[in-house]
Amino acid sequence: MARDPYQELGVSRSASADEIRKAFRKLAKQHHPDTNPGDKAAEERFKQVSAAFDILGDAEKRKKFDAGEIDADGRETMRGFGGGGPFGQQGGPWGGQGRYSETMEGGDLGDLFSEILGRRGGGGGFGGFSQRGSDVRAKLEIDLEEAIHGAKKRIAFSDGRTIDVTIPKGAEEGQTLRLKGQGSPGRGGPGDAFIELVMRPHPIFRREGEALVMDLPVSIPDAVLGGKVEARTPDGAVTLTIPKGANSGQSLRLKGKGLSDGRGKRGDLLARIVLMLPDKPDQDLESFAERWRKERPYTPRKK
Repeated sequence: MARDPYQELGVSRSASADEIRKAFRKLAKQHHPDTNPGDKAAEERFKQVSAAFDILGDAEKRKKFDAGEIDADGRETMRGFGGGGPFGQQGGPWGGQGRYSETMEGGDLGDLFSEILGRRGGGGGFGGFSQRGSDVRAKLEIDLEEAIHGAKKRIAFSDGRTIDVTIPKGAEEGQTLRLKGQGSPGRGGPGDAFIELVMRPHPIFRREGEALVMDLPVSIPDAVLGGKVEARTPDGAVTLTIPKGANSGQSLRLKGKGLSDGRGKRGDLLARIVLMLPDKPDQDLESFAERWRKERPYTPRKK
């Protein structure tokens, strides 16, 4: 019969799930067969802490154990002496054929051991358990247009491998793409590749909440009299109509030219008018402004 799982892991009965997990990581790293080749005592201790974590690492099993509904071997207490021990066919994390069960609350136990041991790609197995290759992580810079429309990108790793990455429509800053089986090779199969997307700053467009916004420079004559101006969008240039008497801060809405959501549906692009004076002083404009200031005093701050 297995010992009390709390004693096996050296934690109190009031320990949090995080404290239990940390205790298990420490003991598993210390006693794992890959770090203690040929040490039968370490192997047995590893089995014991694994069996204890199988109980305490699962919230439902822990609840049943604390209530006395199952014993330290994971067997229901009302079933007498039937079933297997912690390493038999029905109890504990080890299957009857020596196969390691990788299902547990909070993640894949194989991933956990790989993380504990630094995911040594060539490490040996134990009891039929073959170690997966390590996961690889990388950052990939994309343009706003690629995030909106989707794209194909190629990323190179330090080991010389390259991976083709499909950028989905509606991709966002900080989004991580998981490419199964594209990590480092291992005896239990390759790990995965995790690609974090980083958005390059755009010289024209910016995101404000869920909206895509741009500044639209407009000349004084076009603002006063109205006119047609060309504006860039993520889909190419379009012609916009500036209404007569347009003012700075006024926005023109371009439907369906904004950001994509996860389903590929496009939002709108807001073009905010910014009145622009000529780069060089214009004598006629200055003369007009002087007459206007004298004849038609106007203080916009009062509005």
